[in-house]
Amino acid sequence: MKRAASIFLLLLIAPALFGAQSPDYDLIIRGGRIIDGAGNPWYRADLAIRGDRIAAIGELAGARARRVIDAKGMIVAPGFIDIHTHARRGIFEVPTAENYVRQGVTTVIEGNDGNSPLPLKPFFERLAASRMSVNFGSFVGHGTIRAQIIGRVNRKATPDEIEKMKEQVRIAMEQGALGLSTGLFYVPGNYATTEEVIELAKVAGRMGGIHISHMRDEASDILKSVAETIAIGEQGGLPTQITHHKIIGRNNWGRSAETLRMIAEARARGVDVSLDQYPYTASSTGLVALFPQWAQEGGQAEIIKRLSDPIIRARLKAEIVENIKLDRGGGDPKNVFIARCAWDESLEGKNLAEITRKFGRSDSIEDAAETAMEMIARGGAQAVFHAINEEDVIRIMKDPLTMIGSDGEIPLFNRGAPHPRSYGTFARVLGLYVREKRVITLEEAIRKMSSLPAQRLGLSDRGLLRPDMKADLSIFDPDRVRDLATFERPHQYAEGFGYVIVNGTVVFEEGKMTEARPGRILLGPAARR
Repeated sequence: MKRAASIFLLLLIAPALFGAQSPDYDLIIRGGRIIDGAGNPWYRADLAIRGDRIAAIGELAGARARRVIDAKGMIVAPGFIDIHTHARRGIFEVPTAENYVRQGVTTVIEGNDGNSPLPLKPFFERLAASRMSVNFGSFVGHGTIRAQIIGRVNRKATPDEIEKMKEQVRIAMEQGALGLSTGLFYVPGNYATTEEVIELAKVAGRMGGIHISHMRDEASDILKSVAETIAIGEQGGLPTQITHHKIIGRNNWGRSAETLRMIAEARARGVDVSLDQYPYTASSTGLVALFPQWAQEGGQAEIIKRLSDPIIRARLKAEIVENIKLDRGGGDPKNVFIARCAWDESLEGKNLAEITRKFGRSDSIEDAAETAMEMIARGGAQAVFHAINEEDVIRIMKDPLTMIGSDGEIPLFNRGAPHPRSYGTFARVLGLYVREKRVITLEEAIRKMSSLPAQRLGLSDRGLLRPDMKADLSIFDPDRVRDLATFERPHQYAEGFGYVIVNGTVVFEEGKMTEARPGRILLGPAARR
């Protein structure tokens, strides 16, 4: 009995005498090909995680961990950062953001196109309470601020109104905004002068933020719009970004060569300008995009009044016809598809020509314009517009300043006919443009998805695989990764991703979401000070 008691006592005190044999790390990812996010060539190594950070990268054969993932044959990359989303559409209903996670995205950025939550603080508090699977950041929207201070009216802001808007930018930056977004194509942003935007941009710039813009025009006046976006950065004293850069309308195809040259020339003289894109030849926004901005002043009630006036209606119809011919309509009503229509879900997935016939008209452009006016009067719809050229998409993608952003949302699965970019953007780049078309290298694609947006947003502890960086990782099979979502069948998840890790925690593995919700609010530079 004495001998047994002695052995028992020794077992109890051994950890204190010789040190507890606890694991070295929480997680080790073994044998994968590391692509670090900086554009460097891949190399083979192990990667260890402790807590929410990368602890070591290299030969870790003797190291022990609570869990080991075998990544042989897989790419181990930084988690992707989607710099342009509208993820607040769906984040509270689907806080797992499964459509994004399944394509390797670990961070989504909201508040684009001049439209954002306001104020930001209560939105962030509600978001934090929802327990997300992904990280979440936001810009503050110029259009949202203008609507609050001035309304949806077509006039210049007064000096007093500009001061009030500047104060709103300051408050939003202190509450965590990453910068100022503009939607100068949309109402009410379209009613603002360049000078107004520059004054607000100066505030965001002084507080460490950037400016990101859906430009005033992406079709016939695109060169003027690029010049304006550059001017906002140059005179506002802050980095400026052309978001979802594209060339709309057959008559304008090929102008990406000119826009990219303008951007390069601006950088050569010291303007910090960059861009992002989604890899599709169709855009998506409200059907009201076919309407001229002057006709949208005052909102839905005023639009209906204008449509009731025969003279105004005739003028409006003529401009819609031109927009179908030369702008987002791509020359044919068949190129305009309805993604969501709250007042008649049977229209979802149908094109404007089909709907025009359903409404008892011919499918001519003139009759399609009548149908568009009728649909807007009845409440509008979200639409997909096929009016972009693949050659422009490729030319923009090749530019070293271009990062990848989906311009997507978090759809309710099998609801509506959304643009497939919400499900497939990042997988499409990796599968189609890297593996199949060889437009860019795998290392360059991952740089555009990770370190480049992280640098642009000031997220200094994300976007690269380095010791002590936050452990956001995407692990995928480069031979299998692909997007499945199509315009006809958009509700299909991407394939080829084995594991996705957010802040050191596995949120997706072997085809399934886990129960973990480690996502965090990523605050902007003024809030981090």
